[in-house]
Amino acid sequence: MPLSIATWNINSVRLRQSLVEEFLDEYQPDLLCLQEIKCQNDQFPEKAFRKKGYEHQAVKGQKGYHGVAILSKRPFSQTHSRDFCNMGDSRHISAVFEADGSPVRLHNFYVPAGGDEPDPKKNPKFDHKLRFVDEMEAVSAIEDDIPSVLVGDLNIAPLENDVWSHKQLLKIVSHTPVETEGLTRTFNKGGWTDLIRQKIPPEEKIYTWWSYRARDWEASDRGRRLDHIWAAPQLAERMTDLKVLKHARGWEKPSDHVPVIVELDLT
Repeated sequence: MPLSIATWNINSVRLRQSLVEEFLDEYQPDLLCLQEIKCQNDQFPEKAFRKKGYEHQAVKGQKGYHGVAILSKRPFSQTHSRDFCNMGDSRHISAVFEADGSPVRLHNFYVPAGGDEPDPKKNPKFDHKLRFVDEMEAVSAIEDDIPSVLVGDLNIAPLENDVWSHKQLLKIVSHTPVETEGLTRTFNKGGWTDLIRQKIPPEEKIYTWWSYRARDWEASDRGRRLDHIWAAPQLAERMTDLKVLKHARGWEKPSDHVPVIVELDLT
């Protein structure tokens, strides 16, 4: 059977718990990585998700902001969270699980958005974002001989066709050259493969986020690809399917991000 991994910036798991439950019922991923859960660990609706078959959970919450979680049908042999930039934020969690008798490491990231001014000297939030991405260079596609998958809201759209207008967004946070070059260095140094762009060629536009500010997000279609799934090369070559659920942006009271699901044949 294929292994399916989903990633979704839920923008408050308690506010959108019913959407998560409906998503789990319909798509049944083996693992679901959530970002921006916006709650502390003891506020996370773990019991509701256990009832859906996701007995194994790794949660790194934070009061009111940020927060990441992994829901899994498969047990974890280990979990770990790293405090990038020593800010005390809950922006990373990882877990190791078994796939056909072999271990796979899964990283779940929520990279800082960076504020509005793309100048690290004037904007501490942007400086934090750049430093965070620099520290991510230490995260490798293979760690301790275990191949990895890295998912999450990386808050950077690195390629020209990852945004609705490359020229108009060059000075907008999430697509500035300093950000895209930084993420590309992290990607290359870690030895990763971009699974979304392995399925959807760079010549084609693809987005995972549409702003709440748009009156009609679907008609204007001014999106950005902020959510990513990377994998070690030996896992990437086993990819059998990938879905970007654009229609989820039109659900009632949706997140501004949509789920992305990858399937790997690891048998």
